[in-house]
Amino acid sequence: MKKLFLSDFDKKIGGVCGGIAEYFNVDSTIVRLAWVVLSVFPGAGLGGVIAYLIAYVVIPRRS
Repeated sequence: MKKLFLSDFDKKIGGVCGGIAEYFNVDSTIVRLAWVVLSVFPGAGLGGVIAYLIAYVVIPRRS
């Protein structure tokens, strides 16, 4: 069974996008671009930052 973890190897800030990319087995650049595009929409920019911070706190690190 697959589990979602923060990425230790493919991270730029906290490893959230890298971890999501590893979980779904896609390129992390696609996840990062999607996150930026969704965060740029009016009113969603702050929401994207808050969602990233929440994901960083909630998603566990690999032990």
